[in-house]
Amino acid sequence: MLRRLRSRVTLGGGLFFLALLLTGAGAFLSANNLLFLVFSSMLALLLVSGFLSQLVLAGLQLELILPEQVSARTPTEARLRLRNLKYLTPSFSIELSGRRDPLRNTPSILGTPVYFPLIPGRTTIETAVDITFPRRGLHHDNLFLLSTRFPFGFLRKTARVTLHQERVVYPCLEPDEEAEVLLDEVAGEVASLQRGSGLEFYRIRPWETTDSARLVDWKGTARTGDLQVREFARDEQARVEIYLDRRAGGDDVWFERSVEQCAFLIGELEGREIPATFRSQGFAGNDVEGALQFLALTASIGGKTAEAEPPFDPAGVQIIFTVSPEAFADAGWRMSTN
Repeated sequence: MLRRLRSRVTLGGGLFFLALLLTGAGAFLSANNLLFLVFSSMLALLLVSGFLSQLVLAGLQLELILPEQVSARTPTEARLRLRNLKYLTPSFSIELSGRRDPLRNTPSILGTPVYFPLIPGRTTIETAVDITFPRRGLHHDNLFLLSTRFPFGFLRKTARVTLHQERVVYPCLEPDEEAEVLLDEVAGEVASLQRGSGLEFYRIRPWETTDSARLVDWKGTARTGDLQVREFARDEQARVEIYLDRRAGGDDVWFERSVEQCAFLIGELEGREIPATFRSQGFAGNDVEGALQFLALTASIGGKTAEAEPPFDPAGVQIIFTVSPEAFADAGWRMSTN
């Protein structure tokens, strides 16, 4: 944790400085002992104010406790611990706020300042805060500001604090309209593939011309007056295969949107207990956490796809994110691309 102290004169401090100058000028011009006494008292008060404000900021230690999984642009509850290491001296009127990262030109993860009226010596205060990481990827440093106007409000003393803490931030898992429509289509296709000739009963539905006579449900037919058939589930559940082509052809906007849609689909399919496999250049597997970490750190590799890999299951549900659909069509993918 690194610090740099800075001071800024407040409005009240500016008025006090003006009164100090006027009092000093009157004392020197009139040689009035009473004005000299008032001037020296005001000057001492200003010096004491600066010393006390620096004292309450000294010996403070900040700790940020993050949850195991965080996503970009998604408010997440975290814990802030502010510890006063001084043995006897308490710290008064401390405000903790976020600081914009000047190197990456990204906003602070802490949007709302937190106020601590009193932190006794050798005491730790913990509070819940909402944090928001502006982008996916590996985050190294979090920047904060500790400030106080104690005791008289003449100066605002500020200490810059840098927490060196690495954290992998997943892509945003909040759906956009296109991703929600795609998820509904995938769920519907999985449900249609799930119907088959297995042994587990699925549903009773109206008869179709392609149905076998042995599937007719006579009780349902007698009850409804229309020919009904029994439908059974397949023995094996249909698997969804998601492929992200990292050769984005220089279209960074498309690539970032595709990364977030892949992450959303992977998380939602896991929640619905629909088996899914994620593939990309450099990754292949059905581990949800591993896929999300890959998507958090991946980058486009430029160029065009020279040769695409064939799908694992040609009969399964396939989702492809690519700017070169022709190469995947030649490799045996059913082209419902994004």
